[in-house]
Amino acid sequence: MTSLLPKKTIAHQPTVAAIAIDHLCFSYPDRLQVLDNICLHISPGERVGIIGHNGCGKTTLFMTLCGALTPTAGAVRLMDKPVMAGGFNPQIGLLFQNPNNQLFSASVQDDIRFGPANMDLLPHQVDERVDAAIALTGVQPLAERPPHHLSGGEKQMVAIAGLLAMKPQIVLYDEPTASLDIRSRRRLINFMYGLQQTMVIASHDLEFLLEVCDRTLIMYQGKIVADGTPREIMGDDNLMHAYDLEKPHSLIPHVINHHK
Repeated sequence: MTSLLPKKTIAHQPTVAAIAIDHLCFSYPDRLQVLDNICLHISPGERVGIIGHNGCGKTTLFMTLCGALTPTAGAVRLMDKPVMAGGFNPQIGLLFQNPNNQLFSASVQDDIRFGPANMDLLPHQVDERVDAAIALTGVQPLAERPPHHLSGGEKQMVAIAGLLAMKPQIVLYDEPTASLDIRSRRRLINFMYGLQQTMVIASHDLEFLLEVCDRTLIMYQGKIVADGTPREIMGDDNLMHAYDLEKPHSLIPHVINHHK
């Protein structure tokens, strides 16, 4: 029997974008349109890789997202809150290309502690965050050492630990594997799988992005020119060639037996 009662409609609340970029532009005094009318929405929990040659605007985009640079035009919102240039944006963390720009305390443990200690947390909460970040990144043996005595890869992991200890909702990684050895790179991949944070990763390490990311963008001359799954984007010979990029080795069919 058909009911004559009106059907009850269920209102679905739209998901707030973790990052919402609308018509973003940025120019330096000596270089115009470094970012050229970028529109981009990234959902909470997405892991997005950005690829493109040096100078295409990846780092400038990151600096604009975290409020270090003021856009020439357009707007950025993080979790539906506008980014205020020069302000403190605790919901987002940035890993610099060079970890020397991020480490400054007398010891590794002090460096990792610095962020949480300035977030109005109770002392035991700071300790818990520091201990968890040290354990996750595997830097326990380095805890008492001065950061400037570490190798490049060790510094990189300490810088990542400092970011994770702050528990930002969004993390921007600028070339995170550049200084890592194979073991540290694998550790980074493994613990990234378990993190719920929204991640945007700029990297020339395309095999890393294939493993970690669920979405890939190509930047070229300040624009987003391609957007899709990692295999869809990086497996497209014509697309990669058009923007001066090489297809990842793992996506190239191997038909020659090199061991004869």
